[in-house]
Amino acid sequence: MHAVPTALIPWLDPAAIIAWAGPWALVVVCFIVFAETGLLVGFLLPGDTLLVIAGLLSHSTAAAPNGVFGISVWWVALLIGLAAFVGGEVGYLIGHKAGPAVFERKESGLFSVKNVERTNAFFERFGGLTIILARFVPIVRTFAPVAAGVGHMHKGKYTLYNLIGAVLWGFGLTMFGYAIGFIPFVRDLVTEYIDVILLIAVGGTALVTLWHYLRERRKAKKAAAAGEDVVTDESEAEALVLDPEVFERGPEHGEAPKG
Repeated sequence: MHAVPTALIPWLDPAAIIAWAGPWALVVVCFIVFAETGLLVGFLLPGDTLLVIAGLLSHSTAAAPNGVFGISVWWVALLIGLAAFVGGEVGYLIGHKAGPAVFERKESGLFSVKNVERTNAFFERFGGLTIILARFVPIVRTFAPVAAGVGHMHKGKYTLYNLIGAVLWGFGLTMFGYAIGFIPFVRDLVTEYIDVILLIAVGGTALVTLWHYLRERRKAKKAAAAGEDVVTDESEAEALVLDPEVFERGPEHGEAPKG
């Protein structure tokens, strides 16, 4: 007599997924976190939700005794935090090496001058602390490292703030997700429907990413059809570069960012 599958969706049985994917599930999560600050396309990725879900799925269940990733939540959070830190360093390096030319491009689903301007507004208000605060602000966390690199923010100061931000956001949100798993009804929900949560985590991430991309691309095409200037030339790119003095400011300076 064969046992009846306990998973709501048999082919998404956590044990089967772990056996098939091994350590790659965590690698995928870490890459997404890295891309959010290490690549200019990272703003399309829903990192906050992913971190909380990663923490939730690190709880032990009957199907996954060591959590979905097969290792302690401390290691999960540490690796995610490391990915966030490395992403921030790569983003700064890209901006530092490429200079203003990194902003010279045609508007598309992957780039928008408005995103850079929004990031600059945060720097104008919070100064170098933007590197920490931006971790919790979608879009801004993607462009802040690059903007800091292009503006030649002091590397030592940037790295310190990047480390603090990575710990608070990457490590912190993951542990927050793990902590809320101790709430009885949340724990029971995860235990009962872990397969559905996995489906939402993977499928939801893909759908949200696609939706963001198509929305930005539609806006760019609409602007081009209306005759707006959708190409950032050399002079316009230079105007987007922040003055180094901005990075030394405290949060008491500047106006509140809009958007």
